[in-house]
Amino acid sequence: MKTKHIFYSIIALAGATFASCKKDYLDVVPTDRVADVTILSDSSLFNDYVINRYMSIKLQDKEGEGTNPGFGRGFEYAMWCSASDEAIYNNDDNTWLMQRGLLAPENTGIAGTIWGRSYRSIRECNYGLNNIMQVQMSEGLRNKLRGELHFIRAFRYHDLIRNYGKVVLVGDKVYNLSDNMAEANYTRSSIKEGIDYAVAELDSAVQYLPAANDDKWQLGRATRGAALALKARLLLYAASPLYNTGTWEAAAAAAKAVMDLMQYSIAPDYAKLFLNVNNNEIIFCRQYAIGARHVCMEIANGPNGYNGWAGNSPLQNLVDAYEMKSGKPITDATSGYDAANPYANRDARFYASILYNGASYRGSTIQGYTPGGKDSKDGPSNWNSTKTGYYLRKFMDDNNPIDNPWEVAGLQPWIYLRYAEVLLNYAEAQNEAVGPDATVYAAINQIRQRESVKQPVLAAGISQSQMRDVIRRERQVELAFEEHRFYDVRRWKIAMQTENVPAYGVDITIANGKTVYTRKEALSGRLFAEKNYWLPIPRTEILATNNKLEQTTGY
Repeated sequence: MKTKHIFYSIIALAGATFASCKKDYLDVVPTDRVADVTILSDSSLFNDYVINRYMSIKLQDKEGEGTNPGFGRGFEYAMWCSASDEAIYNNDDNTWLMQRGLLAPENTGIAGTIWGRSYRSIRECNYGLNNIMQVQMSEGLRNKLRGELHFIRAFRYHDLIRNYGKVVLVGDKVYNLSDNMAEANYTRSSIKEGIDYAVAELDSAVQYLPAANDDKWQLGRATRGAALALKARLLLYAASPLYNTGTWEAAAAAAKAVMDLMQYSIAPDYAKLFLNVNNNEIIFCRQYAIGARHVCMEIANGPNGYNGWAGNSPLQNLVDAYEMKSGKPITDATSGYDAANPYANRDARFYASILYNGASYRGSTIQGYTPGGKDSKDGPSNWNSTKTGYYLRKFMDDNNPIDNPWEVAGLQPWIYLRYAEVLLNYAEAQNEAVGPDATVYAAINQIRQRESVKQPVLAAGISQSQMRDVIRRERQVELAFEEHRFYDVRRWKIAMQTENVPAYGVDITIANGKTVYTRKEALSGRLFAEKNYWLPIPRTEILATNNKLEQTTGY
């Protein structure tokens, strides 16, 4: 298998340190740092330095457990899905203010570390690229490491762009404490300039990166396919209405370049795709290992009747998006949807992603009803019962314990890029560029016809506008909880509609032996304003530049 995932190094190199000007009895050699002279004199240490650029330090509460954060939040307690119309986080953890449109430079919730973490990583990549020629190593290794540093730098800029729009392009500069920061560049470049820079970085990465990392000790590091897939995502964003700086033709061509590698394919089992790296759908992800685990998904998100904490609880807003097995939406009067039995005969991806009342789970069934349901507020630890009537299923491994999971669970990979996204990117861009031709149908049907899913192929004769809606729905259910929906509704400029809809859940009651499902508002005050298309830069970052850094419009 041609694997391509992020390897977690147990050597936590924090980066270069700086020698003191005067050597006396106060000089102490740090035991938790490796000096830059040491890194640059040892190719193995420099290799480890690059590996550790895939990670970052913990900058705020509940960012990872047992390990350091990676590129995105991933398997944190509150996942990014709980800042969208996919889920709400049961215990808030600074997510409800995002749902309620209350983000401010002084109160950025779980979004507060993106700016600082990204620029810290960019500085570290700049250091590596500026000094890589000093390190004695083979040209093959040098090229691979150079490619990885370009890729990581591009990924960080991509994260900045999709969250803030205009970013500061620092070039190759490595800022040090001794620098006169009053002379530093704080000008935010245009969105187009930012995307052009990141795409150029990925083009550089493609020149140097290998097609695959076959050595088991290299699993998880960037490959040529990862760089091309990230480029395809960036160009899709560029062509989207919010960005409006690129062309759909360029986005389609970039996604097609990944498809033409003939290296990736749709995994047969949708549920198992997220539990291990042994499939060819994953293009780029982070791996975890004993001693370097992420938050244990099963206890963090499991039902309270199993001693779980309910964590990221899916919303009815998402549940309603899953088609019937017939391929028809539940709003179609001919679909066979029964409001009294709402979870029967739905898209198989629904069952792999969401736990619902009556779902089979760990030798029992979910009881979300009242009175008396073990997974309802009447069950044990009622503060850990779902507020929406649903629990997260996706990513969770039934082979892991829920009680006391700390020494064995938390090993699932977190996927940043996978082939289904590439196909969806291609279908969207190609449809916008030329309309719903045969290649658009083929890309979507590959995903719908996954062996464990088998949703009906799309009907012929769909218009471009209808296909646009099909693709958006397909992204919503296929990529659910994977940190896409938050950005999709923004780049399509439909967030004023989707994010101003209440956060719906369902109350389930038993009366006279009959189960009744009643729609409810699970979290009050959900709100989205025009300014919320982009995040505010934390006030501390603005003050650190002596107010020279421009704040996001509206904040």
